[in-house]
Amino acid sequence: MSTPLVPVVPLSPAEDGAKSPVDHAPAPTPSPESSSPRSPLVALKHDKPLSRSSSLLELLHLKDVHIPTPPPVKFAPLVVPRHRRLQTAVVATWSVMIPICLTVFYGSLFFSKWLRPLAVIYAVWFIVVDRAWRHKGGRRKDWVRRSAFWRYFADYYPITTVKEADLPADRKYVFAYHPHGIISMGAACTFATEATGFSSLFPGVTCHLLTLDANFWIPLYRDILMGMGLASVSKRSCRSILKMGRSICIVIGGASESLYAYPGTNNLTLKKRLGFIKIAIREGANLVPVYGFGENDIYELLPNEKGTMTYKFQKWFQGTFGFTVPFFHGRGVFTYNYGLMPHRRPVTVVVGAPIPVKQIEKPTDEEVQAVHNQYIEALQALWDKHKDEYAKDRKSELKLVA
Repeated sequence: MSTPLVPVVPLSPAEDGAKSPVDHAPAPTPSPESSSPRSPLVALKHDKPLSRSSSLLELLHLKDVHIPTPPPVKFAPLVVPRHRRLQTAVVATWSVMIPICLTVFYGSLFFSKWLRPLAVIYAVWFIVVDRAWRHKGGRRKDWVRRSAFWRYFADYYPITTVKEADLPADRKYVFAYHPHGIISMGAACTFATEATGFSSLFPGVTCHLLTLDANFWIPLYRDILMGMGLASVSKRSCRSILKMGRSICIVIGGASESLYAYPGTNNLTLKKRLGFIKIAIREGANLVPVYGFGENDIYELLPNEKGTMTYKFQKWFQGTFGFTVPFFHGRGVFTYNYGLMPHRRPVTVVVGAPIPVKQIEKPTDEEVQAVHNQYIEALQALWDKHKDEYAKDRKSELKLVA
């Protein structure tokens, strides 16, 4: 199966460690054991009587440690233009679409005697029968992709699409999108909707955005995704769509790359990603590098350096379930710096020129690596050409981290 950058308010040290009044009782005579190291709890027992005003930091000998406090809440103004309210409402709705779909389905299944039969039939159908997301590229509906809902969604950031070259309609393509970001909003808007005018920019090219299989096991939500033209990112699904003469878009970095999605950075997981290259060669599809400038800026990623418990948990979760859970925050409906909605920051999706690929049914490792190197060079050239226009506030250059 997504305004200029707003500087993040730095955390300031807390002023919690104010000294407490000290008892005027004489200090106890030190014992021979007092010179040996003691735990804080032992120190509390023997050092001095505790006053009621003693703070926890002082009691634990941590009164000099400064605990950072979060920045104050920035509330949105009460009076905003109607179109901006609609944009916020649309993005907020999509942010909780999975809970909405689950509530409707399970509410019908367990709490409505009239809707329960329909819910049971639907559950059997999508669990046992329906496999359109694996073999047919979903159930793409033009009216779903052209809905006004997605226009408000794209205008919220805003998300725009820029093309570098025409794409002949008699060819099929593998669009490779970078970076993954937290949820790949730029890829979703560009390739799964008509909000940024994909069909007008590339007439005759039918493209399916690909996502994890897990999304198609969520009742009702799966049908929305398939109506947008989303399909499985499995090898079988990729080849099936390309054999139909259509194109696919793959967000190359996947779950691993979302762990590096800090605002202003451009770290890509690409060095060992060869699957999309092999598919393009075997099906004779041209490769198209795509970069979403600003994709990493719409959320704030919490620190997760290697070696920390957060990083270890995320890697374990990824190895167990096939996807990861980056810890992030954005803004809220009524606040600008707390919540799970994305920030209003522009995302510019630049679609590069196609790279011709010769069809080979069984390519060698050397042939795959050669095309991979050619692709990296094209992606680097795309970045260098547009970075000063669309990534003015970047903190780092394009970097392959894995």
